[in-house]
Amino acid sequence: MKNILFIAPPAGGKGTISDNLVKDFNYVHISTGDLIREIDEKSEIGKMVQECMKTGKFVDDNIVLSLLKEKLLKLDIEQPFVIDGFPRSIIQAEELNDLLNKIDRKLDLVIYIDIDYDTCLKRAIGRISCPNCHATFNEFFKKPKEKDVCNECGAKLIKRIDDNEESFEKRYKTFEENTLPLVEYYEKKSMLVRVGKENTYEEVIRVIKND
Repeated sequence: MKNILFIAPPAGGKGTISDNLVKDFNYVHISTGDLIREIDEKSEIGKMVQECMKTGKFVDDNIVLSLLKEKLLKLDIEQPFVIDGFPRSIIQAEELNDLLNKIDRKLDLVIYIDIDYDTCLKRAIGRISCPNCHATFNEFFKKPKEKDVCNECGAKLIKRIDDNEESFEKRYKTFEENTLPLVEYYEKKSMLVRVGKENTYEEVIRVIKND
């Protein structure tokens, strides 16, 4: 299977699609957001990360690259992976290329999930999840049967600290300014495919199966 990088606006659905690829095609989902949130909050790095998340700012590149390197080196060379959340700029894309070359890994495909602003906003500010079984819900699109209670295990649902409208607007503006240029960058490398016009996951499956 192809190693994939997702580009999408905040709350564009890349995490959900990646999780489905894990379940259906045995991918390893490397979410830089998850890697960052797993850092010990009490450490100095953890405190810096928490402050960035509260204000909608991005975490230092060196921290993210270090986490990515550690994760990728643990994988079998034949294990397909999907990266989401990084790079967010052309400079970061070049840093990622250097990292992959150094550790003998490569990207086969870049998928751009083209979703409109309003849909992404509702996905972000309505997103709630279970801290116990990690089931996800949305106050606009996929409400739990009982308010703030997980359908699967009955635990109290929580909202990410950065899932608010002010933070989303900052992240979306940064995406437009810094990350959208990656679309042209990877198109010039003949690596990019756009999805999002139909059933996005079915589009992704067609792309990764197209040899």
